[in-house]
Amino acid sequence: MEQAKRKALQAVEDKRDMFIDANDRIWEYAETAFEEFKSMDKLCELLEKNGFKVEKGVADVATAFTGTWGSGSPVIGFLGEYDALSGLSQEGGNPVKTPIEPGKPGHGCGHNCLGVASLAAAVAAKEYLEATGKEGTIIYFGCPGEEGGSGKAFMAREGVFDGIDVALTWHPASYNAIASGSSNANVQVLYKFKGVSAHAAGDPHLGRSALDAVELMNVGVQFLREHMIDAARIHYAILDTGGYSPNVVQPKASVLYLIRSPKNSQVQELYARVNKIAQGAAMMTETELEIDFVKGCSNTIVNTTLEKVLYKNMQEIGVPTYTEEEKAFATEVQKSYESPFDPIEVITRRLKLSELPEELEAILKEDRPLYDFLMPFYTSNVPSAGSTDVGDVSWIAPTAQISAVTTAAGTPGHSWQYVACNKTSIAHKGVLFAGKVMGGAAIDLIENPEIIEEAKAEFKKRLGDESYICPIPKGVKPRAIGQL
Repeated sequence: MEQAKRKALQAVEDKRDMFIDANDRIWEYAETAFEEFKSMDKLCELLEKNGFKVEKGVADVATAFTGTWGSGSPVIGFLGEYDALSGLSQEGGNPVKTPIEPGKPGHGCGHNCLGVASLAAAVAAKEYLEATGKEGTIIYFGCPGEEGGSGKAFMAREGVFDGIDVALTWHPASYNAIASGSSNANVQVLYKFKGVSAHAAGDPHLGRSALDAVELMNVGVQFLREHMIDAARIHYAILDTGGYSPNVVQPKASVLYLIRSPKNSQVQELYARVNKIAQGAAMMTETELEIDFVKGCSNTIVNTTLEKVLYKNMQEIGVPTYTEEEKAFATEVQKSYESPFDPIEVITRRLKLSELPEELEAILKEDRPLYDFLMPFYTSNVPSAGSTDVGDVSWIAPTAQISAVTTAAGTPGHSWQYVACNKTSIAHKGVLFAGKVMGGAAIDLIENPEIIEEAKAEFKKRLGDESYICPIPKGVKPRAIGQL
């Protein structure tokens, strides 16, 4: 088995040029949620080239797809993402803020890397099954719109992930570690107010201001913040203020809300309260209100059994090393940070640890522009402040993920620095490493089906009496940023 596994993982190295090219092409496309057509086509091209059967438009989502190889059990899924973030255009490999085209999107969360490495893992697992003649099914899930779109939740609602035994994925980061811990569930809702236009000086009594309604709603939610749990978060953005003329009573206005909490049930409670505040604002201003549900995603169910398998492979494969040129580039990136970088605070927070092991704290105190070491194994049930639609998959099957270095130490997420790093040799090394780790973990699971059963037993125990209920109601369709 070990020889066959080494040979399968070598396939990732042998095809490195193919994976690196795909990484850089998707970085260049930089397509935002549910508009990732070029990125989808590139990944599907690679899947077909490697013998996978591709199906596009799954779950009636235009840029969602699957690539399947093999038959029978176990059924192992790899989750891929490929959407970019708006407004983060930046030259790759440039440590100075230099947009390629100001205002355009950029891969500020590294999803160009994410999708390619998961595909590399799928190829490695397929190579192993093909070489050994063992039974098993490998499915690559092309998941669009993670940023603000919850593509996986739409796919989960339509049963796309039903039937898989486990799911594996990863996320680009500035450190190598198990990505343990839960995440906040959320819903995103657009509140649209419709009023009556009038001359603000001559006939103000005839007008009904939609902008007043938005402002009153926001004030009401501010008061709500005192009466919700500490871990909950409510964010908003005013999308439409009704116009540019102060002497006109604004007849329309809209505000987009993102409501987060550690559990789906807690989000639903907050969502109901925010709705009441919006309805109250409409009553106070005598305006009409439309509540337009955009998307939602679930909290993540941790699976320590799978995390241990991933970590074992991180140890066996070994994290990447870096050249002096790569270190020098990372140092220049760090100089651009607008806030002081405290590595101990960052790692403690991101790994959700109450305290760091002494040996790790000592390493972090060293001046390292790139983290060329593996964090100690840890497991956590503490939810992060952020959210991910990986959570929806984790309610359907045992799911686990890792973090791997593609950026300079301490690079802020959703930043131009992230974009700059994710089209460099540093990112390329992270992609190949993550692909091998996930592919190796899949091979271990194929060879040791008892681990899958252990993961499923843990999964059932953690769910208890609960079961998956998609937070997105039937009838709600995914929308691109420009469609809000």
